[in-house]
Amino acid sequence: MTVERTRPATLKDIAQRAGVSISTVSRVLDERLPSSRSAAADRVRVIAAELGYSRDVLASSLRRQGTDTIGVLVPRLTDTVMAVLFEAIARECDRRGRFAVVSTTGDDEDKDVSAADALLRRKVDGLILTTARTDMDTTAALRNRGIPHVFALRTDGVTASAVCDDTLGGFVATRHLIDLGHTDIGIVGGPSYASSAAGRMQGWDQALQEAGITARDDRRLSLGFQIEDGERGGMALLDREDRPTAIFAVNDNTAIGVLAAAHRLGLRVPEDVSIVGYNDIPIASHLPVPLTTVRVPFDRVAADAVDLLLEVPQTDRIRVVQPTLIPRGTTTRPA
Repeated sequence: MTVERTRPATLKDIAQRAGVSISTVSRVLDERLPSSRSAAADRVRVIAAELGYSRDVLASSLRRQGTDTIGVLVPRLTDTVMAVLFEAIARECDRRGRFAVVSTTGDDEDKDVSAADALLRRKVDGLILTTARTDMDTTAALRNRGIPHVFALRTDGVTASAVCDDTLGGFVATRHLIDLGHTDIGIVGGPSYASSAAGRMQGWDQALQEAGITARDDRRLSLGFQIEDGERGGMALLDREDRPTAIFAVNDNTAIGVLAAAHRLGLRVPEDVSIVGYNDIPIASHLPVPLTTVRVPFDRVAADAVDLLLEVPQTDRIRVVQPTLIPRGTTTRPA
């Protein structure tokens, strides 16, 4: 006969039925601890199932002054880079017995603050942010409140951060084009407030300078990270008689936009214009012309970010992983 309960089963209920202490029940039912196969432990699990017991993760974690939950702030999940990074962070959190929850901000500082507050009200143990801006201090309030936080993919140069060497990545992308024989290379850059975009543009500058090529101002664009930005930049660089023979787009989304612009203008890739992207998102290798790009090891960035966040006490430091050039079909020697 099923006995209807007016309240959820508690550890005390189970302990009384099993004839053991409440602390024993707590240890047996805590899935983070090694599983006991004793007769008493088996009896506890059977009774817990009969009573429909469900462990209150939030309550038990709060008693330990934590919820085993990490908040992640990203500009938007429609950006494949951010979706891929969040999945990598979620996998790393799961590996460590924690849970990741995400909130989007639209790369707006006011929304950064409100989104962080919303996650903190849900008692997350700390924050991983991909929203660092070089034009303002986005973490002053978090520091003042003693909230554990780190940056990923971007950095402000001070806060603990897990990043890729974007200057090196921009350099190897541009050097690849130079080694193919290109001397007129444009860049569709990202927003100047993002350290990742600034580093990749710096790498473009360095590669040209090292090769003795003048970096023309009319070949340098600072836009956004979306496909529409890439298409707009591609049209600006390619819809002219003296168009460059190659373009470095500072992420794969903008590279796809440049590809769209080239198609609209009737230009062949790579015969008429070579294109290099950045990040190596999953679709990059599956485009009609597979995209030459620079691969970012997102799993490494995620692992470093979680590691930095969970280290106690925190110290300000930056961990840097190395990018890798992935040559594919969108680059060739100039005609």
